[in-house]
Amino acid sequence: MADKKNLLLLFDHPTEPVFMDKGGNGTVFQIPDSYVTNRYNKICKKVQQRVCSKREQVPVKEIQVPDLSYPMSLGRAEQFSVFLKSHTEMAGHLIEVFVNMPTVDDLQSVAVYARDRVNPVMFNYALSVALLHRPDTKDLNLPAFSQVFPDRFIDSQMFRHMREESFVIDGSDSRNAIVIPVNYTASDLDVEHRLWYFREDMGINLHHWHWHLVYPYEAPIRSIVDKDRRGELFYYMHQQIIARYNAERLSNYMAQVQPFNNFDEPIAEGYFPKMDSTVASRAYPPRFDNTRLRDVERVGQIRVSIDEMKRWRERIYEAIHQGYVLDEDNKKVALDEVKGIDILGNIIEATDLSVNRTLYGNFHNNGHNLIAYAHDPTNKHLEKSGVMGDTTTAMRDPVFYKWHSFVDNLFQEHKRRLPPYSAEDLGFPGICVQGINVESRDQTNMLTTFWQQSDLDMSRGLDFSPRGKVSARFTHLQHSAFTYNVEVENSSEATREGFVRIFLAPMLDERNGIMELEEQRRLMVELDKFVITMPAGQSTHSRKSVDSNVTIPFERTFRNPDDNSPNKAIYDFCGCGWPHHMLVPKGRPEGMRFKLFVMISNYDDDRVVQASECACTDAASYCGLRDSLYPDRKSMGYPFDRQPRQGAQFLENFLTPNMSTVEITITHENRTEKVPE
Repeated sequence: MADKKNLLLLFDHPTEPVFMDKGGNGTVFQIPDSYVTNRYNKICKKVQQRVCSKREQVPVKEIQVPDLSYPMSLGRAEQFSVFLKSHTEMAGHLIEVFVNMPTVDDLQSVAVYARDRVNPVMFNYALSVALLHRPDTKDLNLPAFSQVFPDRFIDSQMFRHMREESFVIDGSDSRNAIVIPVNYTASDLDVEHRLWYFREDMGINLHHWHWHLVYPYEAPIRSIVDKDRRGELFYYMHQQIIARYNAERLSNYMAQVQPFNNFDEPIAEGYFPKMDSTVASRAYPPRFDNTRLRDVERVGQIRVSIDEMKRWRERIYEAIHQGYVLDEDNKKVALDEVKGIDILGNIIEATDLSVNRTLYGNFHNNGHNLIAYAHDPTNKHLEKSGVMGDTTTAMRDPVFYKWHSFVDNLFQEHKRRLPPYSAEDLGFPGICVQGINVESRDQTNMLTTFWQQSDLDMSRGLDFSPRGKVSARFTHLQHSAFTYNVEVENSSEATREGFVRIFLAPMLDERNGIMELEEQRRLMVELDKFVITMPAGQSTHSRKSVDSNVTIPFERTFRNPDDNSPNKAIYDFCGCGWPHHMLVPKGRPEGMRFKLFVMISNYDDDRVVQASECACTDAASYCGLRDSLYPDRKSMGYPFDRQPRQGAQFLENFLTPNMSTVEITITHENRTEKVPE
């Protein structure tokens, strides 16, 4: 029987033929002659002998391969996008073939056959989704997309330096890391460039890619899409991105992002990505300042009408204001307090779970497409999609945040219709939070951020290059570790279990005025959520920042997937999550004031009983739990997901005894911690 770990070798060097050595140790697939493409069928064995004299062979059995003509219809040099319905249908066909293979042996056989015949990015996507959802492969440690397709994350000029280093220097231990510049997409003349460290952060873009990998909006097998509270997760994950982005804008003395809610106005901000697509062998096209949207009419590829987008928008707003949507049988489906946000999320993203795609359309995805092709909407100049057309690159573009601010406004329109939480709804009788503080570097309520350099091995994505480790050195934001201390008084005689919810938001708006809660609640960034046991009387509960259930450990972003150290198990990539180095906002050199909020709710009311033990439990707030229910019965973003009750103009007026706030200061030190020699 095939070793399922050999399937991971198929991600290495994605545009090289499948019979080339994989895994960095000379391993090759021993493929049947009928599996070799026509170009190489006479020279396959000779090439294997030339490139790897000492090799471990992986036998591949010959089977009757299912018809793959549909996914093969997308050219290998074309750009694949999950936002294009025709592409997701092709990928869906491939996913169905992979998932339905009865054994790992059969899956390996059909995957080896498909690898050199279908688009490399589509192959990566389809195989990743299949491995995540097959019961016999879902425990595999998938390589990060940045290591397979580094072209989505690096200045294209750097690849020449990488190939030069790998060709000239014999032996990966002697090769120097290639330093990725921090100011390669724009100069300081571009105000938006102040946010380069957020928009172009590798961990943030990997989070967005992996979330859409775990939660595809369309698949041939319904269970792949139909996950617990999937539509609500789409809303909340993107809402938190916008909240975090606005905190960074305020940290850089900028106004909050303005939603892109008028299709007839030009996009003020341009973006020049400075990246090449290795698969398409083309540079990602730029978008110039003040580009206007036009109908996208690409024959045989995609059609997006601005008028149609406007109609879908108005139908969604109408449904929100009426309090119900119409399904395909013209029956009313209520947008209630519990399921309404989930129904709305699936409609806006137009997933397979949408109650009526015909009526409410494909609003979110086609918004991405409308912007992605704005530079060449009719394919007159044969230009590829811009970065907004790909989940791995979309967050690099300033317009992503304008678009998703508008999408979030749709969800907030629904939330405004719901009754505010009363003090009784929010309370926890017998529990009083007496205070909260954070400790970091022997300071109280003072957090520090700085720059840090980290290396990542990119060799598995450098096709047709000498083998061996080749590292890229990234500069990214980092913060000092800190600890929360929550002081609680339990006036009941019994031990109680509580759900601790911790949020952070700026105190002042862009005019340096104290924020009212209606504005501040939308900037509340979730930092952590965890369960505590409170004995009768007073108690103090501490929690380290590294244990956040929002983030994945730092080592998962900057890790060696072939690491065989004893600690490798804790770095396994078993789910998506926000990168830990971006847990808190940057702050300012002189210090920036934030409000830290803590609430303890009754865990008996919030507890979710799972059918089985969850294998992946970190980063659950933004990503849920694999094969399990979302681990919180409350609405995502609770208690800030609705308008505040009457009289709660400011955060202090909102508090009930089981809540507390404290002012903290985040100071940015403009220094860089170098990679240890």
